Amino acid sequence: MNEKLVYDTWEKADIPTFPSESDTKGALETLQWAYDHYGDTLVYACSFGIEAIVLLDLISKVKPDAKIVFLDTNLHFKETYETIEKIQERFPKLNIHLQQPALTLEGQAEKHGEELWKTNPNLCCEIRKVIPLRKAVESHEAWITGLRREQSESRKNTNFLNQDHKFKRIKVCPLIHWTWKEVWRYVYKHELPYNKLHDQGYPSIGCAPCTLPTHNMEDLRAGRWSGHQKVECGLHESAPNS
Repeated sequence: MNEKLVYDTWEKADIPTFPSESDTKGALETLQWAYDHYGDTLVYACSFGIEAIVLLDLISKVKPDAKIVFLDTNLHFKETYETIEKIQERFPKLNIHLQQPALTLEGQAEKHGEELWKTNPNLCCEIRKVIPLRKAVESHEAWITGLRREQSESRKNTNFLNQDHKFKRIKVCPLIHWTWKEVWRYVYKHELPYNKLHDQGYPSIGCAPCTLPTHNMEDLRAGRWSGHQKVECGLHESAPNS
């Protein structure tokens, strides 16, 4: 059995391989390996978007009481919070934690001005997403995310296991080979609850002020940060093997 990968002593020769041709295209096998090796030091940073729904179902098969963290910016759609409630009902053993930013929206406005997401979205994401995730993973060795290679140009080199230089952890990405159609096929087949905004033209759902509906299926993140030269919130680096 492969030893667990550790960020500080990452060696490519130690990286295990997973069968991308399996029923879950390597996702279930990746999760099984990750929980076998990291146990309670593995946490899933969950967006509760459609990819997350698939991952939550798969995770529940491997570790029913897995740690799940949601970066609660206090700016999400009400439908997102409703989705979290439905998921908790469907998977009652999951340990879902809503990670809060240190700054309230009022405190952020006092320090940086009203509606920072309009004037400086990068800083807003740093305060409300990046810093909270850093706090959420600081006591963990690895974290899971729902990145897929198909999602964007910046994610096409993502691997099942990645050395995450930003948070200095191992980043586990089980869904890298899944297509948009395969994600939806899985959700429908297993009758999983999901965010109804997906049915209203929102393929990628983030904070309400920074997310618009889009029907551009060539770019599933086209509705995020419209009008800004920004495609990521800052949680994921675009460099290969990041």
